[in-house]
Amino acid sequence: MPKVVTKYVCTSCGYQSAKPLGRCPNCQAWNSFEEELPSVAAASTKGGYGGVAGGRLTPLSAVGRREEPRTPSGILELDRVLGGGLVAGGVTLIGGEPGIGKSTLLLQVADLIARGGNTVLYVAGEESLEQIRLRADRLGVQGDIHLTRDTRAEAIFALMEQHRPTLCIVDSIQTMTLDEASGVAGGVAQVRDATALITRAAKETGTATVLVGHVTKEGTVAGPKVMEHIVDTTVFLESVGSFRLLRSVKNRFGQAGELGVFEMRESGLVAVENPSAAFLAERPVGVPGSVVAATQDGHRPMLLEVQALAARTPYPNPRRVVVGLDPRRVDVVLAVLERRLDLALGNLDIYVNLAGGLKVPDPGLDLAVALAVYSAVVGKPVPGAVAVFGEVGLAGEVRTVQGALRRAEEAGRAGYTRLVVPPGLDGVAGIRSVEEALGVVWTGGASSGDTRRT
Repeated sequence: MPKVVTKYVCTSCGYQSAKPLGRCPNCQAWNSFEEELPSVAAASTKGGYGGVAGGRLTPLSAVGRREEPRTPSGILELDRVLGGGLVAGGVTLIGGEPGIGKSTLLLQVADLIARGGNTVLYVAGEESLEQIRLRADRLGVQGDIHLTRDTRAEAIFALMEQHRPTLCIVDSIQTMTLDEASGVAGGVAQVRDATALITRAAKETGTATVLVGHVTKEGTVAGPKVMEHIVDTTVFLESVGSFRLLRSVKNRFGQAGELGVFEMRESGLVAVENPSAAFLAERPVGVPGSVVAATQDGHRPMLLEVQALAARTPYPNPRRVVVGLDPRRVDVVLAVLERRLDLALGNLDIYVNLAGGLKVPDPGLDLAVALAVYSAVVGKPVPGAVAVFGEVGLAGEVRTVQGALRRAEEAGRAGYTRLVVPPGLDGVAGIRSVEEALGVVWTGGASSGDTRRT
């Protein structure tokens, strides 16, 4: 009699257990285990491997080289994140909070690709066709997009084989069902197996496929973690004020970590081609505690404003409030200012903010934090044409950071003619300590660099 195997699977990370657990030992998620229907373990009677013969082997030297064909989406910021466009046969998983604009962005992409004479299949798993039509009218969609409400993964496979569309959009993967899989729609087995089947269809038909995934309260894509391993590319859409950030966390056909910036308008998501100017548009000029920092989010250089405020504390222990930056790195910078520069901070509340709502864990923001705090304490504004970056060490030294040349070029394009940065850039002398940086900023010493010479 075959043995019946019962297992419980974590919906957040795919961890398997013989019994339900209140908290997943792998990802620490609470009440995330779902039962999978029992499966029968077939007994082998032909030895350890059942007598199955091995397949044919192919030497690596005999494998040809092929560049994957890409289809431009028509949106430059999206193509930047994807590495140049949608790859034929590639599967992209896009996640984001409800209402953030995933369906809006994909409908815009579908429209642009359909206008080029390509076939686009849109699988509406959560909305009616009438709702999609209303959104299409609001966005001004003119392309002929083919819609379906069929959420059976087998039917989607058949449609992709029959029509071989250039682009297939599945909104969302949690609504897909598979007759052979156990559980209900949205469960671990259904999501995993439906993703695998649609991925297989994409590879066989050469269809660029985009799957929309729900996001949990922890900010991860709902369903087993193995779903992210099946697809080729995983991107997340985040909200930062009126802006939307599209960030790639995995890309088999390009560079992971790329960032695209969009702005939500009535006509849909509009690409922001100059994020530095957008984030610095409301920066106050001539105010103490404000410093322009050249940072790098992923592989994209941007100029952001680091703000600091110092106020006398009425409490025995002064407060340290940090928004958008790593609080531990800010504590290190404050300790360096007290110890190396004799700046009295013991009776002051210090507030440090990265303006714009972004969260950037970049060590290159250390020098900007140091200058902003010093400026706020002594009441001296930083000159308007100055941009800074650099990592601050415990000895007060300023260290070089990754992507220094790209940061400097971005500052030059934005019109910041004086750089206060570590040594290593051609045409810029560089500074070696925080104390030297203070002298350069407020005296215009020889160590400050002119970005026009880089």
